[in-house]
Amino acid sequence: MQKDIGPLVPLHYLGFGYGALVATGGIIGYAKAGSVPSLAAGLFFRNLAGLGTYQLSQDPRNVWVFLATSRTLAGIMGMRFYNAGKFMPAGLIAGASLLMVAKLGITVLSSPHQ
Repeated sequence: MQKDIGPLVPLHYLGFGYGALVATGGIIGYAKAGSVPSLAAGLFFRNLAGLGTYQLSQDPRNVWVFLATSRTLAGIMGMRFYNAGKFMPAGLIAGASLLMVAKLGITVLSSPHQ
């Protein structure tokens, strides 16, 4: 009989790392191109990801702000990656966002309804 050990890494830890990655992407955009909108967007979405992660740490079923943030970033950065063809930072953020959307979707679908 296999013992259920639960998730290896709590989802909110991944969320804090994801938020840091988003902020770093904005900082890289500012450093490389002097783009203030990239910096502002990176910090704005990092704050939304942080809020969503905090909510998730308080109640594991409360994924909606985090899901909306990562889904929005997956779309925006995916289009930027598709149009520019450059992996850094748009492709990296798009890939990380898609992974977070998938993980959050699996979490929502596998949680018992109450």
